[in-house]
Amino acid sequence: MQRADPRVADILKAGKIRVALFLPQYTKDSVSGELRGVGTGFLAIEIARVLAARLGIEVLLMELPTPPKAMEHLKMKACDVAFLGIESSRAIEVDFSPPIVLFDYTCLVPTDSLIHSIADADRSGVRIAVVRNHASTMTLRRIVKHAEFVDAELPDQAFDLLRAGYVDAFALPREQLLDYSLKLPGSRVLADSYGVNRVAMAVPKGQAGWLAYLSEFIEEAKASGLIQAAIERGALRGFEVAPPRRAN
Repeated sequence: MQRADPRVADILKAGKIRVALFLPQYTKDSVSGELRGVGTGFLAIEIARVLAARLGIEVLLMELPTPPKAMEHLKMKACDVAFLGIESSRAIEVDFSPPIVLFDYTCLVPTDSLIHSIADADRSGVRIAVVRNHASTMTLRRIVKHAEFVDAELPDQAFDLLRAGYVDAFALPREQLLDYSLKLPGSRVLADSYGVNRVAMAVPKGQAGWLAYLSEFIEEAKASGLIQAAIERGALRGFEVAPPRRAN
């Protein structure tokens, strides 16, 4: 067990770290009900377990539907941490550790689509399916000037819009779109990207000590190779370890 550190006194007293996961960060076993991490969720669970072992506490995984619900739980202090893309609008409401990993955003298009780049997608008459309040959507809204957005609550719903032919493209992180492309024969994931997600550990406001502790832990995990090893175990395509934080 980690030597007592006043910065984590509350967590040690509680005996557990509550980690919020949201779709599509997890799947749920239909028989056992066990949550299994997917993509960023896989990384979140791996990191949380190492952190919990270091502190001598348990991990409690919390099943939530969307990123806004994770934000809501953080603001109410109903969870201790969530793994989210760093966005300025979110940073007003929660605090972030240094970035852990990076991956890019792009679009999936159907068979015979005339869209071959992000620039092609930003045209009048083009409809792009997006996930409401997802970091990939926030980034795309700052870039697109002409195309129309069609919002969905969940990634599967956005993909269904593409599969049904209701939209011309589907925007999300590349790794997830590569998986969706397997479900739509002939579809293509665009080669270029429109932004990079910097995923970090988000914590409630007012937890300066806990944030400082987590920030040190993340930098150590990156330097030691722990994060790279987790990326390789999870076969997380397109994920890269974020650069170390610059010294002041």
